[in-house]
Amino acid sequence: MQISHSSTGQQRLLRPDDLKEGVELSSAAGWNQTAEDWEMLMDLTPDGCFALEADGQLVSTTTLLCYQRRLAWIGMVLTRAKYRGRGFARRLLAAALQHADSLEIETIKLDATDQGRPLYEAFGFQAEQPIERWLRPGSTESQIIFDHQPLPKHVLDCDSKAFGVDRSTLLQNLTHRSNTYSDSNGYLLVRSGRTTAYLGPCVSSDPVAGRNVITRAINEAHVSWSWDLLPANRHAVAIASELGFTRQRSLTRMARGKPLHGRDDLVYAIAGFELG
Repeated sequence: MQISHSSTGQQRLLRPDDLKEGVELSSAAGWNQTAEDWEMLMDLTPDGCFALEADGQLVSTTTLLCYQRRLAWIGMVLTRAKYRGRGFARRLLAAALQHADSLEIETIKLDATDQGRPLYEAFGFQAEQPIERWLRPGSTESQIIFDHQPLPKHVLDCDSKAFGVDRSTLLQNLTHRSNTYSDSNGYLLVRSGRTTAYLGPCVSSDPVAGRNVITRAINEAHVSWSWDLLPANRHAVAIASELGFTRQRSLTRMARGKPLHGRDDLVYAIAGFELG
């Protein structure tokens, strides 16, 4: 990728030495991502992690995670507070979309805050459905003891059906720092977050089985939990309510390009707003 310079900063790709400042950006926004989350994105999509540097520091980011040619996911659209209003997010989003076009990506999706939605609409994204963050308070501990268990093939096949495309590379990467729960109906991964443990992704073909794996995970770790779900799955909403979670905020899933839909009724928790 060509590095671009202007009076308002230098646009480039994220580098490993940006990791600390990347965490600073997401933490300042109140997000739950850890250094490991940033590192995973840079490992999975080194040419899709865009940065803008000004005054010797990282001031804005955007990531594009590709699932082959069928789908890419926009995430980590962040700008340091004192640099907002200068069009930095717009520049990096345009760079990410240009990169997607060069790869002939068919569909691009993202989960938009109300603040970011007008920007995405200006680039041709259209609202698809709401997506919600639910929380369950617990101890101040946010660390999960992980077991490194790989996901079996039938689980990966089930996930592809639910999500709409194959994302086995992402899932197998997540298993290296997650606790894994799986059965004949699906799976659940839980991992550490910056402020709370993170529940997801979770896919199940049976509501009872989905509730069982989620309940088991929560009972094994008495921590605070974050859970991002699609309210279109009424069973997921019911389970969250029954287990003491409360709705904290709502975002909008948006899409651009060729229509692409999975099986939302099988999705009990997404992998993350930056991952899909």
